[in-house]
Amino acid sequence: MMGEYLLYYNDKLFGGIYDDRLLVKVTASSLELLPDAHQEIPYDGAKPMLFVTEIENKNYLRELISAMYEDFSETKKKSKKKG
Repeated sequence: MMGEYLLYYNDKLFGGIYDDRLLVKVTASSLELLPDAHQEIPYDGAKPMLFVTEIENKNYLRELISAMYEDFSETKKKSKKKG
């Protein structure tokens, strides 16, 4: 089963709320800003994510999500081949 809530910023999935836990994707920025975070599995078969415990600090969360957004590569649109 997927998470209870999936969280997006500017159309990019950065994490979710799973069993009352805020988990975010593992990126260079999230590892840097959450150096002591535990990696947890949100649901069976999923990749590990970082458990965010500092959920009351809005400025910290804004910084974390903005930094993670910069880590995400732009989604490339597939072009049809001619011929």
